[in-house]
Amino acid sequence: MKIFEKQFVHLILLLLLLVGTNLYLNENLLNGDFLGIDTFTWLLFAIITPILHQVYVWFVWRTELHYSLFSKWIGKYAFNLFAAGFTILFASRLLFIIALAISNKNSINFDPTISIILSVLLLIPPLYLIYSVKKYFGFRRAFGIDHFDPSYSNKPFVREGIFRLTDNAMYVYGFFILWVPGIILHSSAAILAALFNHIYIWVHYYCTELPDIRRIYGKSI
Repeated sequence: MKIFEKQFVHLILLLLLLVGTNLYLNENLLNGDFLGIDTFTWLLFAIITPILHQVYVWFVWRTELHYSLFSKWIGKYAFNLFAAGFTILFASRLLFIIALAISNKNSINFDPTISIILSVLLLIPPLYLIYSVKKYFGFRRAFGIDHFDPSYSNKPFVREGIFRLTDNAMYVYGFFILWVPGIILHSSAAILAALFNHIYIWVHYYCTELPDIRRIYGKSI
C-alpha cells in the first residue's frame, strides 16, 4: 500500500536508534528524579513522545494524501484538528526533555558560562526559523497543509529567510531548541534525548516527508 512506502525502513532505523540509545544508559545517566518520577521514566516519556508524534504525522499525512481519509471523516476542520494534535505532540517533546533535564541536572561537568553561551547560540537559529516560517513559509504549510489541499502542489519551494541556507531548515536548525535544557542544566540524559530526537526527525524526513514531497510536487527539494 502507498501509505506504507519506506515505513519498513523507518521501523528498522527506529529499532537501531532505540538499541543505540539503550547502549548509552548507565547509572549516572539515570540519576535523579522530578515530581516524584525517576529519571528513567522521564527518559521513556522523552523517547516515546517523538515516536508517537512521527507515527501520528505519517498516518494522517499518508491516509489524507492518498485517500483524503480525514477530510471525508471530519470535513473542513480536518487540517485544523490535525494541526492541534501536531502542536500538542511537538510541544510535549520539549516539555518532557525539560522535565528530564531537571530530574537529571548536574549529571555531567559543564562550565556554567560555556553552557549559557552555547544555549544562547543554539536558540538563535530556531528563533530565526520561526520568523522565516511566519514571514515566508506559513505555519499551515509547515504543518503539512499540502497533504490536505492539492492547490499547494503548484506553489514554489521557499528560498528566503533561513531557507536560503538550507531546504531543511526545520530539521537542521529547529531541533536545536531541544538541546538547550540538557546543556543549560548539565543533564546527560536530556542531551541523549535531544540527540535521539534530532536523529529520528531525519528518519521521518527520508522515510515519510521526502517521498510525499515527490508525490505532491513531482520532484524532490
